[in-house]
Amino acid sequence: MEDMELFGNKPTLKLLTEESKDRIHQAALEILREMGMEVRHRESLDLLKDAGCAVSGDNVVRIPEKMVKRALEGAPRSVVVYNRKGDPAMDLGGDRSYFGTGSDLLYTLDPETGKRHRSTLQDVRRAAQVCDALPNIDFIMSFAHPSDVAPGESYLQSFRAMLENSTKPIVCTAECRRDLGAMHEMAVIVRGRPDDFRERPFFIHYAEPTSPRKHPVESLDKLLFCAEAGVPVVYSPAPMAGATAPITIAGHVSQGIAECLCGMVIHQLKSPGAPFILGMGPAVMDMATAQSSYNAPEYLLAYMAVQEMGRFYDLPTWGYAGTCDTHAVDGQAAFEGGLSAFLSSMLGSNLNHDVGYMDFGRTGSLLLVVMMDEIIDQVRRIRDGVPVTDETLALSVMREVGLGGHFLGHMHTLQNLQRTQWRPVLLNRAGYEKWVEKGRRSFQDKASDKLKRILETHSPEPLPAPAVEKVYEVVKRFLHPPESGPGSEP
Repeated sequence: MEDMELFGNKPTLKLLTEESKDRIHQAALEILREMGMEVRHRESLDLLKDAGCAVSGDNVVRIPEKMVKRALEGAPRSVVVYNRKGDPAMDLGGDRSYFGTGSDLLYTLDPETGKRHRSTLQDVRRAAQVCDALPNIDFIMSFAHPSDVAPGESYLQSFRAMLENSTKPIVCTAECRRDLGAMHEMAVIVRGRPDDFRERPFFIHYAEPTSPRKHPVESLDKLLFCAEAGVPVVYSPAPMAGATAPITIAGHVSQGIAECLCGMVIHQLKSPGAPFILGMGPAVMDMATAQSSYNAPEYLLAYMAVQEMGRFYDLPTWGYAGTCDTHAVDGQAAFEGGLSAFLSSMLGSNLNHDVGYMDFGRTGSLLLVVMMDEIIDQVRRIRDGVPVTDETLALSVMREVGLGGHFLGHMHTLQNLQRTQWRPVLLNRAGYEKWVEKGRRSFQDKASDKLKRILETHSPEPLPAPAVEKVYEVVKRFLHPPESGPGSEP
């Protein structure tokens, strides 16, 4: 409570007027009401029909405004996520910001050689280990899509690797309801009972529709499973401006919001009050290169607009931070990664993933993750803001010091030093001579040393042995399901 009172004047960013937010909302409602969404998932169609939606013969569903309003009113304002040990770790909602890695990268920059290689399961384990040691990485994702694992088992094996190599909350992807169900079974093993997991979830699932305005069977299968099981879920479309969405930012955002709200309606019809996180990946196709940029100004503006719409709806939000479009850990990487982290923090974006992403979301660098950990720490200090109290105004201290005095030896300086001044570990604060004396080490050099130390010395808290055995049995059963007997369902 003391810290909350101390840091009262927090800086924020605003992009949209209230009128603009309402117009985007009304545009999203019009898309849902008049243009509709393609839904081919049978149970979802039944839920929507029973609730009063019009469904045409081509499985296009038109959702009335009252259903969107009901879903928005019923969805939770905040979602508390725990760590593997059962301790509260993130309270998603309001303007609280958390940061983590992303998932499923095809390539990884080797921490030792700096060369790019096809991602492996060992890269997933190593990423979880490193993130477990970094204080400003609040949750983990797989970071790598293992090329040395069969496609049908890659998501489940990645989940197991994360579970065994970090205690931090997990955000996972899945191929289908079956492997997502196996992940949930593992989580229940760790927690003890299904109700215990529901009360203290430690993983969040990420699913997405297909733009423009299509909701695949697999995506809705997973969405409904999460609603049933109490797994917090992100349902985030990724419409690409100029390709699968209008090139204009307002149209781009309106379509994405409509696609996300469609998923929320279905999710809340299945289980009112189930934890749901609003999101949109505002991809932008660079018309000169045909690349999908994570850091184009138009991407950032669309992203800012989506975050403000999240505040408009008072829903927890899915965000982005620490990404770059370059292919080397260089100045561009630090600039773009730092800018996105700053924007996410100032916007109050809740669940910010993709820290360490490079190469338009194809390659990951743990070195960049370590660098971003320190940058995020500094951004968080700025976000703490400027406390204005009798203690911080320090008028009595000024009177005591008097004209021409100094504050170095005053107790007020000592008492307020740690809470006022942020101390870097990797960034340079030494003078030129001292920097030369210490070997002219750059930010990247020191981050590389820190990464090596973590990989060599950090040992994540292991799963209890009984849980390890049971988790292994889940994986074994998934890989080798029992054959259907006579008369059983296929």
